[in-house]
Amino acid sequence: MSFVAALAVTPLVRDAALILGLVDRPNSRKMHAKAVPRIGGMAIGLAILLSLWLARSFSTDPVTASAMAHLERVFPAVCIIFLAGLWDDFFGLKPWLKMFWLVVGSLVVIFYADVQIQMIGWHQLSSFITIPLTIVWLIACSNAFNLIDGVDGLATGIGLFATITTLLAALTHGNLDLALLTIPLVGALLGFLRYNFNPASIFLGDSGSLLIGFLLGCYGVLWSQKSATLLGMTAPLMALGIPLMDTILAIVRRFLRHQPIFGADRGHIHHRLLDRGLTPRRVALVLYGVCGFGAACSLLANMDVGRFGGLVVILFCLGAWIGVQHLGYAEFGATGRMLSRFRRLVDQDVKLRFFETQLAQTTDVEAFWDALMHSCGSFGFEGIRLVVGDRVYECGETSATKQRLWHVQVTQPSGDYIALFRRFDTNSHPTVDTGYVTIVESALQRSLPLFARSSLAPAASRRLDEIGLSAKAS
Repeated sequence: MSFVAALAVTPLVRDAALILGLVDRPNSRKMHAKAVPRIGGMAIGLAILLSLWLARSFSTDPVTASAMAHLERVFPAVCIIFLAGLWDDFFGLKPWLKMFWLVVGSLVVIFYADVQIQMIGWHQLSSFITIPLTIVWLIACSNAFNLIDGVDGLATGIGLFATITTLLAALTHGNLDLALLTIPLVGALLGFLRYNFNPASIFLGDSGSLLIGFLLGCYGVLWSQKSATLLGMTAPLMALGIPLMDTILAIVRRFLRHQPIFGADRGHIHHRLLDRGLTPRRVALVLYGVCGFGAACSLLANMDVGRFGGLVVILFCLGAWIGVQHLGYAEFGATGRMLSRFRRLVDQDVKLRFFETQLAQTTDVEAFWDALMHSCGSFGFEGIRLVVGDRVYECGETSATKQRLWHVQVTQPSGDYIALFRRFDTNSHPTVDTGYVTIVESALQRSLPLFARSSLAPAASRRLDEIGLSAKAS
């Protein structure tokens, strides 16, 4: 009934949207060449309501009545989410205001319909964790389908895969209430996909994407409540893997690039596949296949498979990691390189602090020079020269004319100086170089009076290349 209702209602909604001008017009981010109606959520909502009304009118089965009663408790929250999305389709809604209504809808379904994530595996959660965790889950699911809705039929098809997965899981565990709740959405999405698949004659719009995401979020919580496996919410997570992963990637990407979290860009998974030359239809089919893999993993994890349940989760995570790597996000490659540099900077900073302590403990020129000589190699310097009074100390390469070296020289009013030499092609960091030079300069200023009072041997000039090389190797 839901399928037939969607087939019949969708063209009516589409034609009415065209007459009223409720269309999505092409721009630089969108691929369609002409204006397309964007209130497909109304068609899905009407199809579900019509099928439920018919079922309630003609069925006296107690199981159906129980499912209807459960749906009636969810209905107010679903209406809030649907109307917020419809308002966004009609007039536009600021991101913070949309988030506000998502929170309101989540609170209504939590307290009125008792849709709460009460357990993770077999661990009972306290109410202080249950309520915020459920809110985050429902908001994440709603926004995930809102963000993934960028290619004809993509969000509808992924929602259909996730709903069928939930239906199969419900039937597997004999959860008839959940099965009867999901059946109308399966039919509505299947009928709507006839008009939404490429080339689409009507789009879901925010009313449709938020409605699908919120309903699937609720179904996922109900699924986890009846799950007898240790994995709990893991199975619904895998069933909704593509939209949730796309949302997480979008948030991380925008955060790393210091862009608005709720802003729009062309970095979503479907955009990356389009940039690789795939057609919109092929993008949808490829992601349908990925959703099929996630659905299979989800159903396997939902079964009582003992120790193999964890293996299924590992397999799914490995597949997700490989997929993200093949998408070629420049942000994550840059972040990886920056993290590697950051670790090196932390290591160098710790060495700088240790080096500063060593210099502070020196009492004569010889100890001062030994500390310099054994440290310069570990900080990437090729050579070092120290001139104190009539003494000259040299280590490593100190001839800038013969080698491709740059050098920095710290000279004191007395004429004493330290010169540090480094190759041009050395992978150094300015912060480390500056820190090293600053420490050496401060130590030299502080130690010169001490050196002047100490007994100095006759003038000498020593070259310690072999010691410098061993210090650099260490």
